[in-house]
Amino acid sequence: MFGGTRVVASLGEVPVVDEPLTRPTTCAQYWERQGQFHDEESFAAARAYQPRADDVFVVTPSKSGTTWTQQIVHQLRTGGSMDFDNINDVVPWLEMALLLGVHVDDPQVADPRAFKTHSPLDQVPTGGRYVVVLRDPQDALLSLHRFFDGSFIEAGAIDLETFTSGIFVPKSDLNGHVAAVWPRRNDPDVLLLCYEDMKDDLPSAVRRIATFIGIELDDELLDVVVRQSSIGFMKQHEEKFEDSLLFEAFRGPMRLPPVAQLSKVRTGRVGESHEHVTDAIRRDLDELWRAGAGATTRLPSYAALRAAITNNPRSAERTRP
Repeated sequence: MFGGTRVVASLGEVPVVDEPLTRPTTCAQYWERQGQFHDEESFAAARAYQPRADDVFVVTPSKSGTTWTQQIVHQLRTGGSMDFDNINDVVPWLEMALLLGVHVDDPQVADPRAFKTHSPLDQVPTGGRYVVVLRDPQDALLSLHRFFDGSFIEAGAIDLETFTSGIFVPKSDLNGHVAAVWPRRNDPDVLLLCYEDMKDDLPSAVRRIATFIGIELDDELLDVVVRQSSIGFMKQHEEKFEDSLLFEAFRGPMRLPPVAQLSKVRTGRVGESHEHVTDAIRRDLDELWRAGAGATTRLPSYAALRAAITNNPRSAERTRP
């Protein structure tokens, strides 16, 4: 469709320009298109939100276990309900909620209320509880490239190395997240986790999250949540975890063709990126770390950060049943 209007949630009528819909084939084209998307009303509503003390915020950099953690939280608070069309309907994206027709002050299907956000902790409304998940930037890079390829950029047009320097590094929110959470890692309203530790021991992660958000957890509920938060289970129900509705909101301003489905559930394999990362990519990511997260934490690498988080006795004691 090259003319007329399209209705997308709270955007109402979005004009469609009279030119063929295409996906960017270069990084410069991506940034030009991305700059056409604005929704200040939805972001303003997010900034103005006043949390309740028991509200739960899933706070993550992009492609760092966001959907997975949303599922864990929702399964815990509902006793394992899968009665939803899309996870973002029941655990809405705070900054995009109004855009998608969700009012953040509305009651949710269960308590505690829960939201996701990719904003760093210091930009999230204060007063709730915050589950912050970080992930190895190499794996986050590979995941983001796969997510963009064929949706926000033309399939096969931008290789991983070019994507790293031209899109991932400029777009990366890891440094902002680390800078915001590191001084607060021992605060009682913050639970800081690493994606890799959640993969290594999902039952322990579920126990920690349950204790932190105030859910009484018995063996039966633990089994349900672990089973229904597994990659295999989520892939069987991947239509509940895809992002086509949000993509549709971006599609008009960015002049993109449609996609049939935008799945966010893949293998989730830790370290898979090592099979794809070149020396040039490592240099770019090392420089990104040194300039931001490394300077904040005085730690030389993400691996060192993970070790510091995993071995933090104060964090473990706070969430121990």
